[in-house]
Amino acid sequence: MILSEIESMSVHKRISLMEELWDSLCHEKEEIQSPGWHKQIIEERKALISSGKAKFLTIQELKKYNR
Repeated sequence: MILSEIESMSVHKRISLMEELWDSLCHEKEEIQSPGWHKQIIEERKALISSGKAKFLTIQELKKYNR
């Protein structure tokens, strides 16, 4: 499937396709390794929380922030 085919689908159909892809990955026999940069980001965020410098947003605040 190419990008133009995906873009021509309705939002509902693309979400359904995404759910099917995630479902197929969840049943994968082989363990999926996270990339190294995931660990780095998690460690940075844990350090911010531990130092008290982390800022937490409510869903409402996050929605305003992303506009």
